[in-house]
Amino acid sequence: MRAFELYDATSIKEAVDLLKANSTKTARVVGGGSDLIGGLMKDWVHGKGLALPDVLVDITTIKELVGISESGGSLTIGAATTLADVSDHKTVQDKFGRLSQATLSVASPLIRNFGTLGGNINQRPRCWFFRGEDFNCYKKGGDFCYAVTGDNRYHAIIGGELCYIVHPSDTATALMALNASAKITGVNGDKTVLFDEYFTGPRVDVLRENILKPGEFMTHVTIPAPASGTKFGWSKLKDRQVYDFALTSVAISFTLDGPNWKDGRVVLGGVSPVPYRAKVVEDALKGKDVKATAKAAAAQIRTVARPMSLNAYKVDVAAGLIERTLLDAMGNN
Repeated sequence: MRAFELYDATSIKEAVDLLKANSTKTARVVGGGSDLIGGLMKDWVHGKGLALPDVLVDITTIKELVGISESGGSLTIGAATTLADVSDHKTVQDKFGRLSQATLSVASPLIRNFGTLGGNINQRPRCWFFRGEDFNCYKKGGDFCYAVTGDNRYHAIIGGELCYIVHPSDTATALMALNASAKITGVNGDKTVLFDEYFTGPRVDVLRENILKPGEFMTHVTIPAPASGTKFGWSKLKDRQVYDFALTSVAISFTLDGPNWKDGRVVLGGVSPVPYRAKVVEDALKGKDVKATAKAAAAQIRTVARPMSLNAYKVDVAAGLIERTLLDAMGNN
């Protein structure tokens, strides 16, 4: 692995100062490091648009970025909080149980013990062409997406264009369904961004998956207090029923007016370059009896799907998983 400098920041200000001081180098923030160090750097994943880091700033040593707090029913989670701590937290389990389930579905217990929430949300795609050293794809600054003519069985069925990666984060899918927001800091100051606006698809910028610019990093995630009676659902289908990424996942959060859908969110993982909010499904459910309409509403995902040569099965999987998650949420909440 290429040599790099490592700094343990003890405060947000120190982390920002370190990024400023190393602005002429390729400096990156690191959490647990399972993706950045254990994956990208050890495998020498790089290209014209993807430089290997010269400097790493560790933020797991910043106390204010570790932990979970509740205020007025909303929940704030530090980006350096481990996935295990998120899934095991009593308030998360009691009030946001589907987030706990989504977090538990990530990787293995070992990785959840040191992997962080921020790291999971901001991890790079698992595309085997992007990770393969012999493929100078669009995402590495090249001029071709090898999934178009290659093995694309796990690639995007919605919103590809140029690059057909799928977003790998289970927690990002669940958090978008919960209408979460991210707090960002860095050399350009502070800002708070809704998850709806946080992720960046290849149509906007093929070289990245979120709005973070060089010298910026996520510090906290906040979930607003859910309305009384809110129902939640989470499902994940994997190729292997062990520690694996989602073929398709579905996170749902909604309120009812009697048996009818009042307001809510349906978000899919594993089907698009970003966590995909299925508004066509939400619109089909609006004002309708959820149980009676679940199948027809779920089928609306077919109207926006554009499968590739080997992944049309994902369209059927997505429709079926949406329907099942809706019915589970109605019966189990």
